[in-house]
Amino acid sequence: MRIHTLTRTQELDGTPDEVFPFFGDARNLEAITPPLLRFRVITPEPITMQAGTLIQYRLRVHGMPVGWRTLIQEWSPGRRFVDTQISGPYALWHHTHDFEPLDGGRTLMTDTVHYAVGYGPFGELAHRLFVDRDVAAIFDFRRKALVPLLAQRLAVAA
Repeated sequence: MRIHTLTRTQELDGTPDEVFPFFGDARNLEAITPPLLRFRVITPEPITMQAGTLIQYRLRVHGMPVGWRTLIQEWSPGRRFVDTQISGPYALWHHTHDFEPLDGGRTLMTDTVHYAVGYGPFGELAHRLFVDRDVAAIFDFRRKALVPLLAQRLAVAA
């Protein structure tokens, strides 16, 4: 099984302590995921984010309904958190979110995703044909969606 890595960085307005709470609300993932995926958090409220939290989602991948369950493996408010797939569309999904302070009250957020498709050579073919592009498109969408959502959150907090 081949493990692929996607790394994305983004500068965000606000300090790590100001932007991190947005990611501490699991429901916000719905707003930063492309609508085409019809991504929904189905874990009942309240969801207390901490190491050991399990979160269940439902989404559509190329029209097919998929369940996805993740574990918050590490939770360090203002600095980092790690989620891993327990069950879902990938053979492996390990996503690290790092938050570093920058000058001027800004934050450098780095997403590092290690993932594998599974299914041997068929999975690798699927990765080349669409999975690689799909994963990149999710993070491209997230990059654009985050800016206005965080600006709105910071304006309300001010």
